[in-house]
Amino acid sequence: MKSHVRNPRPNSNRGRLIAAAIALTTVIAAVSVWLWQRNSSADESVSADMPAANAAVAGPEGGNSGEVTALDKTFLTKVRQAGLWEMPAGRLAQTHASSESIKRAGMHLLEGHSKLDQLAREDSEALSLPIPDQATSEQQDWVSQLKNARGKAFDQLFVDLLRASHGKIFITIGEVRATTKNTLIRRLATQTNNTVQDHMDVLEDTGLVSDATLDDVASTIPK
Repeated sequence: MKSHVRNPRPNSNRGRLIAAAIALTTVIAAVSVWLWQRNSSADESVSADMPAANAAVAGPEGGNSGEVTALDKTFLTKVRQAGLWEMPAGRLAQTHASSESIKRAGMHLLEGHSKLDQLAREDSEALSLPIPDQATSEQQDWVSQLKNARGKAFDQLFVDLLRASHGKIFITIGEVRATTKNTLIRRLATQTNNTVQDHMDVLEDTGLVSDATLDDVASTIPK
């Protein structure tokens, strides 16, 4: 009778296969960790370089460069003084006007010149150019006239004074914006242009702008 003895080699081969598989898995894991660490280092290096690259592309924000002319200085002063009388005029419109459209125009004056005044003061400091703390005597007189008016009389006076002053400065804004070499003054002229255009629009929406007022503005345009 033959003895049936189990051949041990299959088990041995399977053991070797399992060991090889474990070894391969260990190597793959090690390689994966190494690749991850290398990529992370590269990402950090790129991220660290990005701010410098962006700064080189973007340049200094709000930088000041370029010659400041006599017209630029006059313009900065006019923007400052405009706010010093038009903001009080806008506040008076809320209590003295008879028309909602006048009150609305007054709010536009308040909001627009508050922003322009802040910008003018910032530019004054950056450019080391002094600006006045008071409106002109003529502008102060306009505010006094508005204080003494009420109702429809106030409405008409408000539109007459404000539309004329905005029309006249609008001419200067265009000249400054087209010719200034200074970046801060150019920015101020752009913002002032947008603000004054808005104010003329709301004043015209009242229906009270007269031909006489427009003729007054036209008379100041250099021939």
